[in-house]
Amino acid sequence: MPGGRLRHIDRQAIAAGLADGLGYAEIARQLDRPTSTISREVARNGGPAGYRADHAHYATESRARRPKPPPREQPIETDGYGRDPGAVREYAEQFAGLMVEAGLPRMVARVLARLYTTDSRSLTAADLVRQLRVSPASVSKAIAYLEKVEMVERRREPGRRHEYYVIEDDVWLRAWMTSARTNASWAEAAQYGAKLFGPETPAGSRLDKMGHFFAQLSTDMNGGPTALAAEDVMTILAALVHAGAPLTASQLSTALSWPLPRVEEALATAETYAYFTDPVVIEHRTDDTYGITAKPARLTAAQRKALARAVRAPAAV
Repeated sequence: MPGGRLRHIDRQAIAAGLADGLGYAEIARQLDRPTSTISREVARNGGPAGYRADHAHYATESRARRPKPPPREQPIETDGYGRDPGAVREYAEQFAGLMVEAGLPRMVARVLARLYTTDSRSLTAADLVRQLRVSPASVSKAIAYLEKVEMVERRREPGRRHEYYVIEDDVWLRAWMTSARTNASWAEAAQYGAKLFGPETPAGSRLDKMGHFFAQLSTDMNGGPTALAAEDVMTILAALVHAGAPLTASQLSTALSWPLPRVEEALATAETYAYFTDPVVIEHRTDDTYGITAKPARLTAAQRKALARAVRAPAAV
């Protein structure tokens, strides 16, 4: 029965799915189970290459008959947003399982999932050891891997001994060449996470942006901007920032010594893929000039008014 303990027939279906090369998510959908249930079942019973339905079933039954030790008292976790800590942990593990399917080592995926779903956005090694209940060496190896692929940055506050780890701002741009199917799966998982955490919270907002990013990336994988086009967009943005005033496409063409079609294509790409230019966007004005402005969602109306007053106010002596 979906939601209950796995039956022998369920384990046979898992073994058959692994033999057919199916991923955990696909097997989970066929059995109407969470992906994390399938990934734990396989990991506990020999892994993808060594999983055997009969052995797994009998081993599980044997473990169930053993006298259980008294439960250890778990530290009480607080959540300032009123979320269920158990649901948050479960989501982080499901998210990690999806990244494992995409090719990341399991411990690396678990560390990255925790970094991505923390409201503070950064965690220390001690935080990760406590949350994942693994050894410091395991966390250290995972962080080294993520640093090597430039997905995480190691930082240290002046005067403090402990390091902390932060996800790079452009981490998901590095996944540009991931398959469209994988990107769609990540978008689905992130959108679910945004609903779980709440879009008004830091983690929920971050996951919501990630969901939109991967949905767009999956749709445009074969027709989105190339690396060269993205470079042109960055140059156009830099030119407008340096100019400090709106310019026409012709003026940009002359200043950059680029053919006009190249400038027009870069401007159109910047407008179409505004997500990639965040926190600024191209502003196409009524007089056919182009300027640069902060993305509307980045500042509230009150913040914009306060900044306008700050600009008008005389500088303090």
